[in-house]
Amino acid sequence: MSAEDTRKDHPEDDLKAVPEDALDPARSGRSSGEQKAKAEADEAGSDQERSEQAGADQEKAERPEGSGQGQEMSELEALQAQVAEQKELVLRTQAEMQNVRRRAEIDVEKARKFALEKFVKELLPVADSLEKAVESTEGKASSDEVVASIREGAEMTLSLFMNSLEKFNVKPVYPVGEPFDPQLHEAMSMVPAPDAEPNSVVACIQKGYTLNERLVRPAMVVVARPDDTAKIDEQA
Repeated sequence: MSAEDTRKDHPEDDLKAVPEDALDPARSGRSSGEQKAKAEADEAGSDQERSEQAGADQEKAERPEGSGQGQEMSELEALQAQVAEQKELVLRTQAEMQNVRRRAEIDVEKARKFALEKFVKELLPVADSLEKAVESTEGKASSDEVVASIREGAEMTLSLFMNSLEKFNVKPVYPVGEPFDPQLHEAMSMVPAPDAEPNSVVACIQKGYTLNERLVRPAMVVVARPDDTAKIDEQA
């Protein structure tokens, strides 16, 4: 049997050999349009890529030489400035901490030195009373054994008491004959004193006391008044 007879007997085989697009004209048209659109899109994409590449090449050509290196140097300088700023901040913080520690040590030392200040103030009237007791027996007849015994006991008690205060750096302020010092003395009055230096202490009404060189109580004193009359006579 020949091939022609076979095709005649089986005409469906010839239909299978024909492309589907040829059998469907509408589908064939769509396929051609899609291929054309795809080709145009590919061509447009290629043009865009070429345009972008050309722009990049032009920008690279227009960019001055060393601009990238200059930018890196600017960033490096900025980082170095930040490091220097942080170092300065750390140094300031350390200095402030040292100052705080030093002030705290000074405060602790002052608290230790002057913790007894209030207690000492309460004891000073006792010293004043003992001194007055000793002074009250002055000028009495030495033959009076009772008075002599009282005086001796008061003197011993006062001496023991003052020694105890001195162990804690409590010292009396008795400035007779010294220049008046408003930091340590409290002037109760001024009197003419030709034999004394002007503005000097001629009498002490009540002793003052210091604790570790800090004034606890000022000394109550009488100050010599300047001789204004003599100055007027000299000027005349």
